[in-house]
Amino acid sequence: MKTTWSLTQESFDKLLSWLDSNREEAAAKYESIRHRLIRYFVWNGCGDQDEELTDKTFDRVAKKLEQGEIPEPFTGDKALYFLAFASNIRREHHNRVKRLPPDPVIIVTERVEDEDVCLEKCKRILPDEDRSLADKYYHCEKTTKIEHHKMLAKSCGLTMAGLRTRMHRIRERLRPCIEECLDQQEG
Repeated sequence: MKTTWSLTQESFDKLLSWLDSNREEAAAKYESIRHRLIRYFVWNGCGDQDEELTDKTFDRVAKKLEQGEIPEPFTGDKALYFLAFASNIRREHHNRVKRLPPDPVIIVTERVEDEDVCLEKCKRILPDEDRSLADKYYHCEKTTKIEHHKMLAKSCGLTMAGLRTRMHRIRERLRPCIEECLDQQEG
């Protein structure tokens, strides 16, 4: 039986200190690896979920660190270590996509509308500040997204890594509510 693991501030801090003992250097390495992973997923046909798969990669490495499964001291290139995990996650993603039967367009459209309704309903559980941040975070798409996120992080007094961590936590708070809402809509 799989146990649910999610990134905590403690495990994120441990991941950063594993990348580098200097916090600023660690943040720079994190950003560099993050951009490299996003490009990797885009280049390998996962562009629609590049950020989700990148977050999943960081989560898996952080979990291995937390569980003491990464040899210390680690002498290899840490970016390559992340890419090895990304390779497995890419494979899992493509296998999952292959197994899913194609949905008729009408069902997909209804599902998207249901998801939008549930998202708007569930955002009400968030404090005003988090709800506003989530709206601003997802305001831009494609090429303007990265620059928009940089400006948003700066306006909030956060690093890019801090902004992503905060958004991860907001999504984790919304997930149970949205899943429950969608189950009710389908039932």
